[in-house]
Amino acid sequence: MTHMNHHEEYPAEYLASILKETKTIAMIGASPDPTKFSYGVLRVLHEQGYNMKPINPRPGLEEIRGIKVYKSLADVDEPIDMVDVFRASHALKGIAQDAIDVGAKTLWAQIGVFDEEAAKMCEDAGMRVVMNRCPKIELFRPFWKPKLNQTI
Repeated sequence: MTHMNHHEEYPAEYLASILKETKTIAMIGASPDPTKFSYGVLRVLHEQGYNMKPINPRPGLEEIRGIKVYKSLADVDEPIDMVDVFRASHALKGIAQDAIDVGAKTLWAQIGVFDEEAAKMCEDAGMRVVMNRCPKIELFRPFWKPKLNQTI
């Protein structure tokens, strides 16, 4: 399997193909707080047509923006294309293992989230990995929109 250099810019085609092929995104660390970055990313990805599965084990948290919240990746009842991570870097290895266990295709760690070992674990398992990036930002790079079948 391909091992990317996660310290360099990712090839545009690599990111574009992930964003185009992904349908279902499980978001680890999704927050019901509208002031949080994860809430805004959840909103935008959902509005762009992605099937969002917020993951947050907080007791009593049933939904965010009308979307059902799951306690863990294992609780999601359909195939997961991407696991999008809003957690501290030290949590990434455990999340990587969970993502492998549920058969996710991509592990995407948000800006500031980075763990070389977690990346290698997922790549060795045949997954694609993006570290220290935000899919919301990447999605709106204008030169990709035609590739993603979106209008500019």
